[in-house]
Formats: sequence, C-alpha cells, structure tokens
Amino acid sequence: MKKLYQCLISILAGLVAGALISSAVYAVTGFSIFGRIRNKMQSPDEVVFSELTATAYATLDCIKERDFAELARFVHPELGVTFSPNATVTPSTNKRFSAEEIAAFSHDTSTYIWGVYSAGGEPIELTVAEYFSRFVFCKDYTTAPYLGVNSIVRSSNALENITEVFPNVQYIDFHIPRGERGSIDDYEWSSLRLGFEEYDGRLWLMVITHCKWSV
Repeated sequence: MKKLYQCLISILAGLVAGALISSAVYAVTGFSIFGRIRNKMQSPDEVVFSELTATAYATLDCIKERDFAELARFVHPELGVTFSPNATVTPSTNKRFSAEEIAAFSHDTSTYIWGVYSAGGEPIELTVAEYFSRFVFCKDYTTAPYLGVNSIVRSSNALENITEVFPNVQYIDFHIPRGERGSIDDYEWSSLRLGFEEYDGRLWLMVITHCKWSV
C-alpha cells in the first residue's frame, strides 16, 4: 500500500511539476487516490490534480481505516503532528505526537488532554479512539463534496489561525455541508483540515484540525 501511494504521488507530482497550487475551493466530482476535483470557476471538464490533494487523500484513507502504522509514515519526522479539536490551533494546549507515537496508537488506551471545549472551556480528556471518533473522523470525510485547497471552505465562530501558527503549511479543508444556509440544519456542517509542510523533498503531515459551528 505504501509503495502504491508513493508511486501514484510521484507520478502526480511529475504531471504538475512547476505549477503552483492556488488557494481555491473545489466541488468534488469524483473520488480516487488522486483526490480528483473540479474548480467551480473552471469549465466542467477541467480536472485539477496536485501532490497536495493526493497526499491528503492518502492520509485521509489511513485515518478512516485507523491504520496508524501507515498514517505514521506521513507524519513530519521533526515536527510530529498537532491535533486541534477546533479551528483555533493552540500549541500550548493541543496535543502533539511524533510518528513513533502515532504508530502505537492502535494499542494506546491512555487518556490525554487534547485541548479545551469551546463551550465552557473544560479540558477535553479522551483516549485516542474517543478523540478520533469525535474530533477527527466524526463523519466520512472521504466523501466530502467540497475541498478547500489552501483555503477555508467555511469558518466557524472560532479564530482561524492555522497559517499564523504554521506559516509554511499547505492544507486541504474537507468540508461536509448540512442544510441550506440560515436553516437550523445548516449548523450541522463540519470540516476536517489536514495540514502539511514540505521537508526533504516531500510533503509531511503536521497538523489536523476539526472545525464546526460552536457556541
């Protein structure tokens, strides 16, 4: 599986060598390991591929399957990965794990403090399994109909600071809407954002944030 991801990503990177990834929101028209997407501002037949989306989808697949050993292969070797339960990344309170620690998640039953709840400010004390179910893969983001490529699809009432905390981040916002804007159901939307940074010639996962409307 690892070799397949690396091969596909290498081919994809070659196809887009020299091209810049612009900040844009895309409507997904099909799913594959490449993260096949179409820019809503482009013609219907124009499909955009990038190393960033390919890496993000490969990472997301590991998260969905809870394949932590494979997920660890995407984790930044020096920075590790920071988990933020909301849009506001707070390094002083958010948990950060190394690749080695991520690889051991399958057998990790410890309870960690991952940050604080937006309502009330109480500490978020959860096991890895509980945190992933609530603040990482609470919905099937592999089927998210909208992607923000270095762009936030929709903001909550929390401070958006991912690019301030990580100035060199490249990220994908996997967004799942719910209901019409302004309706009661509209507040059920959520986003999972996977942030990467280039190091030693490739992109590495270094931040995972979960975003939804909160009070």
